[in-house]
Amino acid sequence: MGSRLPAHLEVSGIMRLAQAEGGFATVISHGEKDAGTILLLTLQRGGNARLWERMPQLDGARNFEVTASEDIENPSKIQDYIARRSAQDRDCWILELDIDEADRFVASLSG
Repeated sequence: MGSRLPAHLEVSGIMRLAQAEGGFATVISHGEKDAGTILLLTLQRGGNARLWERMPQLDGARNFEVTASEDIENPSKIQDYIARRSAQDRDCWILELDIDEADRFVASLSG
């Protein structure tokens, strides 16, 4: 397993990259400074909300994958997931990113 960038530095980098691409980024919840899990709540012009979390892959990589999506029939689905996930892991960082082409942006963070 390779060395991992401290969470607070990764969060700062993600936020700066989003802002450099014309997006908006804010920290909703601060996690553990060095090893906290990072969740990304992406929006595109205020809509199409999706929550991303890093998931371990068979090859050892940890890519961001969608764990919850906006649901018209269940508008609190993402907030409910965040509440459950935060209760499980109090060291969780939650970033909100309102950015065009969220899929491309999040894919660029992997690897």
